[in-house]
Amino acid sequence: MLEPALVILAAGMGSRYGGLKQIDSVGDNGESIIEFSIYEAIKAGFKKVFLIIKKEHQEVFEVNLTSKIRPFIEVEYVYQDIDALPADYQRPADREKPWGTTHALLACKNQVKGPFAIINADDYYGVQSYRQIYRFLKEEIKPYEYGIVAFRCGNTLSDNGSVTRAVCEEADGYVKNIEEIQKVYRKGHEIYYETENGENRLYGDELVSMNYWGFDESVFSLMEEVFKNFMEREFNNDPLKCEHVIPTAVRELLSEDRIKIKVMTSKDNWYGITYQDDKPVVKEAISRLKKEGVYPQNLWKEIN
Repeated sequence: MLEPALVILAAGMGSRYGGLKQIDSVGDNGESIIEFSIYEAIKAGFKKVFLIIKKEHQEVFEVNLTSKIRPFIEVEYVYQDIDALPADYQRPADREKPWGTTHALLACKNQVKGPFAIINADDYYGVQSYRQIYRFLKEEIKPYEYGIVAFRCGNTLSDNGSVTRAVCEEADGYVKNIEEIQKVYRKGHEIYYETENGENRLYGDELVSMNYWGFDESVFSLMEEVFKNFMEREFNNDPLKCEHVIPTAVRELLSEDRIKIKVMTSKDNWYGITYQDDKPVVKEAISRLKKEGVYPQNLWKEIN
């Protein structure tokens, strides 16, 4: 069996953030969130990382990230090409927005072999989750039987604006349904999300996807089919903005009983950057973790 790989979604435009948050510094030695993810993955046993990026960003990634980590883990770039579409479709000239995380995942199909974990570049997932997902990929992964590391909704919100969260319905240790909910926010000590019918209450303990999946290469043929169906439905309706995301793809495949998704939950604190005002919170958390000895002062000089 091939060794598990780590795949990182790092091709986003950061429109709400206002820049390449994937490699923006949050540590006092200039570390980005993605560095802590790769550090934990190495300690868990991962030996190779695939970085899904826009090709024009390779140089900035090389300078700010890859040159640091290459002595400790094999690195390969994957380019999410906005023009890489199913036959009979062509990107509109005015389209600048990527086609979503399902499309990003498909960019890996000719490079990633065997089992792999896929995560967001701008989310800090804690320490234990990488050991959980690595063990799952080594011991349990099967074709069409995948996994997710889920977090409690109340621990994944921003104080600076609403977010989108995919709420997982779990039964007997597996995801039975997953529903993406937009405009989730805190109001005082309570959590709500908005629909056209008004506010709806959440309670904070709901399991949500933070795009932390365990797949093997059997997922690519399924995702190709799902993405093609999406293009047939949505391309003509909104060719400039339509996109398809992994939780939606998973939901479709679950509804057809074509896959299983084992639920793993993490007790670690999650931190992420959606808005510029989220950055000080993440920086404070990282500083605290260093003071507590969770991380060394200099990740890449003191890794062991």
